[in-house]
Amino acid sequence: MTALPARRLLLVHAHPDDESINNGATMARYAAEGALVTLVTCTLGEEGEVIPPGLAHLAPDREDRLGAHRVGELAAAMKELGVTDHRFLGGPGRFRDSGMMGVPQNARPGAFWATPVDEAAPYLVEVIRETRPQVLVTYDPDGGYGHPDHIQAHRVAMRAAELAADPGYRPDLGPAHAVDKIYWNRVPRPVIEAGFARLAAEGSVFPGDAVVGDVPGVVDEDRITTVIAGGPLDDDSVAARKRAAMAAHVTQVAVDGPFFALSNDLAQPIQTDEYYELVQGVSGAPEGVRETDLFAGVTSA
Repeated sequence: MTALPARRLLLVHAHPDDESINNGATMARYAAEGALVTLVTCTLGEEGEVIPPGLAHLAPDREDRLGAHRVGELAAAMKELGVTDHRFLGGPGRFRDSGMMGVPQNARPGAFWATPVDEAAPYLVEVIRETRPQVLVTYDPDGGYGHPDHIQAHRVAMRAAELAADPGYRPDLGPAHAVDKIYWNRVPRPVIEAGFARLAAEGSVFPGDAVVGDVPGVVDEDRITTVIAGGPLDDDSVAARKRAAMAAHVTQVAVDGPFFALSNDLAQPIQTDEYYELVQGVSGAPEGVRETDLFAGVTSA
């Protein structure tokens, strides 16, 4: 068995592009530092809306080939971030994108949202026991903004971390492993408000601007335990690599300098620094001080 790197990070996301928007700078930083960065994406994002008119034929209500196309976009994004271990939960296409909350696709056979948590979780347990991460990053219980696949990704990630640590659960999936620290993606309210103020002052190519309420995971400052600095976008920084990774998701993300828009054409700021809330494990920073390293305080091999 090949020896694993000393530091190992696992991220669990719902669709291709979620990882770059939420954690691109973090992933680029740790990949560059030699950590094992493993991304598990739960669906192919088959129900996404398509931005470029020239690719509109891929949409689910036309040729329904968007998922396969987004596999390639994800690979291109991971190349920008330097991440080589990216997988789909249970293999590509095991679980289908469920669409937005309340649409008929939620109940479609094979939809991620319609899959019992304990049916999906073993696939992630196997990944956890193989890669043995000390740190896991995923969404909060609301999935950041209420999307069913994001909520389900949260549930599956938390359940899999619990099951993976139990030596009595499915020993065929590998030796038990306990994750030291679990983080949820967050955005501090003052930071995103400042970003929108810059957007209002500078403008962008997009016809409209989003609002703070459109941004997933926004919380008050006191919920933030950890920040990963991305650096300036005009430098060879991890934030610049994040922007390049976001731009690689051509069907889903349009980038204009320090701003981006999804299919709604509403501009919002790229978050160059990335913020987290530690929800399981012990902080590696003094009380009242934010961590600047997800692995702070980790001592397990």
